[in-house]
Amino acid sequence: MKGASKVFIALRVKASPERAFEAFTREIGAWWRPNGLFQTTPRAPGLLAFEGGKGGRLIETLESGKVFEIGKVLAWEPPARLMFSWRQANFPPDLATEVEVIFTAVGEETRVSVEHRGFDAVPEGAARHGFPDSALLQRLAEWWRDLLSSYNRVLTD
Repeated sequence: MKGASKVFIALRVKASPERAFEAFTREIGAWWRPNGLFQTTPRAPGLLAFEGGKGGRLIETLESGKVFEIGKVLAWEPPARLMFSWRQANFPPDLATEVEVIFTAVGEETRVSVEHRGFDAVPEGAARHGFPDSALLQRLAEWWRDLLSSYNRVLTD
């Protein structure tokens, strides 16, 4: 991918950084929404969960009980920062992108910033669904916006 190889999405939530971090990591199964373009398993979507702490994993458990590792936790710094690797089902075996989430107190709220990077390493073909760079990143950004809206609903319920 030439040029930009990441997306950056942010929103403010009515929660402390501690609560925002907790909801992002411990309640990901409640707010995560699958997306056909960015599938993590070759089968029907399952339930996402973090195995907390640096060195833990982001996993998806299917209805059958089969577990897929989506990525490894690269940084676990509650309540300020989370970073993990991210693999899609159609990525080559040695490829992963990276997601970094920053939680910053802003008065009574928290700014949650998500940067998903590393798409310059994603090869042409199935992993890109035939999209040019800008379209692929736009779709990814739209999906992260939808995910953060769902996450915000979990925080406000």
